[in-house]
Amino acid sequence: MRALSEKILAGGRVTPAEAATLYFEAPLHELGRLAHAVRLRKHPEPVVTFVSDRNINYSNICVCGCRFCAYFRAPGQEGGFLLDREELGRKIEETLALGGTQILLQGGHHPDLPLSWYEDMLRFIKNYPIHAHAFSPPEIAHFAKLNGLSTAGVIARLKAAGLDSIPGGGAEILVDAVRSRVSPRKCGADEWLRIMEEAHDLGLRTTATMMFGHEEEPAQRLEHLFALRASQDRTGGYTAFIPWTFQPANTAIEARQLTSVEYLRLLAVARIVLDNFDNLQVSWVTMGPKIAQLALFFGGNDFGSTMIEENVVRAAGVSFRLSREEIRRLIKGAGFTPRQRRMDYSLLEEA
Repeated sequence: MRALSEKILAGGRVTPAEAATLYFEAPLHELGRLAHAVRLRKHPEPVVTFVSDRNINYSNICVCGCRFCAYFRAPGQEGGFLLDREELGRKIEETLALGGTQILLQGGHHPDLPLSWYEDMLRFIKNYPIHAHAFSPPEIAHFAKLNGLSTAGVIARLKAAGLDSIPGGGAEILVDAVRSRVSPRKCGADEWLRIMEEAHDLGLRTTATMMFGHEEEPAQRLEHLFALRASQDRTGGYTAFIPWTFQPANTAIEARQLTSVEYLRLLAVARIVLDNFDNLQVSWVTMGPKIAQLALFFGGNDFGSTMIEENVVRAAGVSFRLSREEIRRLIKGAGFTPRQRRMDYSLLEEA
């Protein structure tokens, strides 16, 4: 551990074997110390950023049937919806009134909507001064298959219609042996990565995520991290990494809820492994505000989103809510200066 600690503090890149040593053997506080040192090397200023946005679900109708999802409805099932333009406009106007700068659009894999429907939605959104962060790789793969197009062609058309960036949703664990069990109808790990890299090649920035603690082995979480690191080496297009723990309530997966210590260990190892990612986001949505504060000393430098609206995690029984003012207070309480940012991590001017 001493030699490994010295290597990390000197800026060395860890190998998969070294990452496993850290993840499975390092004392928690030493792991946190190393991750915080990496964070300070990248961001020496005492600033923690956040974004003010809203998650808007344009539909919950989905043919995937992922076993971890408590939100979707199958086609024809009671409770399915498709958001109309009037309601979408109202949600955007509310977001702008609350100081929001972007919306995150999420939807199921609807079996009947043509690509033109999504293009029209983006054009409608662009009537407002707001950033459209939308359509994860599995959605793009679904659009391509449904419309007989390449995924790069779909991304190009969505960008022309107003798409500004792509969220990292649908990553779960980027190991096909896991994906085949928990989300067998979604794109595989290689396709997820390829779609992200196509977006980067077309000039779009994206985020990357991990949902862990369901049916993967702990070592497969490390595989996920190294797949992302290799992808970032190829394109440099990811702005941030966002890990969160699986919420088992109301889902078809029986799993215990991971502890805060397990979350902090993964976060810290991610900060060390992902040396080519500038930003690491903490998850107050699943872990609560106090653990999110602590996570700022385990590698995190971003407090995530205000999430003016969030429905998917809430459907799994978790309902932490924080206003922009509460996020500022929590960041200050942890000893940092809060700054509101945009998706690309440029800072907004302070009022």
